[in-house]
Amino acid sequence: MSARPRLAVLLAAVATFAAVVVPSASAHAAPKAPRTAVLDGTRLQQTRLRLDHGDPQLKRTLKDLTARADNWLAQGPWTVVDKPKPAPGGDVHDYLSQAPYWWPSQPKTADNPWGCPYVQRDGQRNPEVDTGTDRQDVEKVFDSTYDLALAWYYTGRKQYAEKAATVLRIWFLAPATRMNPNLDHGQFIPCKYDGRAIGIIDFSQSYTSVLDAIAILETGAPGWSKSDRTAMRAWNTDFRDWLENSAFGGEEGAAQNNHGTFYDMLLAALAYATGDEDLARRTVLGAESKRIDPQVAADGSQPQELTRTRSWHYSTFDLVAYTRLAAIGRHVGVNLWRYTGPDGQTLAKAVDYLLPAATGAAPWPHPELEFHRYAASDIVHAAADAGDRSARDAVPKLETPPGGDLWTLRPAAEQLDSIAG
Repeated sequence: MSARPRLAVLLAAVATFAAVVVPSASAHAAPKAPRTAVLDGTRLQQTRLRLDHGDPQLKRTLKDLTARADNWLAQGPWTVVDKPKPAPGGDVHDYLSQAPYWWPSQPKTADNPWGCPYVQRDGQRNPEVDTGTDRQDVEKVFDSTYDLALAWYYTGRKQYAEKAATVLRIWFLAPATRMNPNLDHGQFIPCKYDGRAIGIIDFSQSYTSVLDAIAILETGAPGWSKSDRTAMRAWNTDFRDWLENSAFGGEEGAAQNNHGTFYDMLLAALAYATGDEDLARRTVLGAESKRIDPQVAADGSQPQELTRTRSWHYSTFDLVAYTRLAAIGRHVGVNLWRYTGPDGQTLAKAVDYLLPAATGAAPWPHPELEFHRYAASDIVHAAADAGDRSARDAVPKLETPPGGDLWTLRPAAEQLDSIAG
């Protein structure tokens, strides 16, 4: 059976599952403050109230958000089992992705179908990684649920919530289509590794958006039932335990670059979302000496990221993790923005180091294969909100990201110049 007919059969099974656990839609009630991990739930609530009172600037921004949400209504849903062949372990429910910067070095033949051995080309994405794995589909799951949940929260349109619930249920919960809560086969390299710790970045860079989408839906969204909430919390608890205790998790947590920062951010968010606030606090607090001290220089540069062929991308990328980690810290009593390292390092300095290039005042003085000024927009917003005066002055000079500047509606940094596609 081909992948698409198989998917149709599976979705029919999911529909039966959903009919049992999903209650009828209810009207969108007065806004509640969601218990989000990265986003500030109280701020979302206040923004919704301003929209309800007709704030004209927010209404214009909302059109950009609903345009994104409308686009998702006609797409998906997606499932981890809909790939040509399973992960190396043989279980179709295991997530699978391929290392993006590794390329075949030999012609592909009957005796060597992959063209092994594979060699690394940093910053150059091998297009074959987007065929036969789950990477692109899971990114659509992350992005769609975030956009749809936010659009429902601000508009009350039930089709947004119901679509987000369907996407989440099929990828994570329905027995026929669910993903196993591990990343044992992330970023495999043909003929070399069945999976690598580095593959955790596939989730750590964006999965906090799913956690916040779930928290938003839990304020009373139609189509998201008590059974869904219970099952999703169990999935996230299992995933948190795998991340904290697996060999791959330990290896990724020891990384001294953006991989380590994103690991901490994901672990802290999962801990907070599943009720382990002590683990969340310890993880954010530990980032002071474990991340900022060795990874940010006295001048605010990030030496490990500057060695990359895409140094601008990875410098902004790492700060997405830092600013989101700082946002999680706000919920558990840790203020990363106030921390100063032994050489005077601060997160504000790390953002300020990027401001000349972010505002167009000066060129970026390091290697970069594809410079996008707008990549820094969200992290500058985050620093400005945290009280950085230089960042606040820079906000009017930022380049608007593709699809509009959504900061006022979702004040949490995103990776705006994705090189995953």
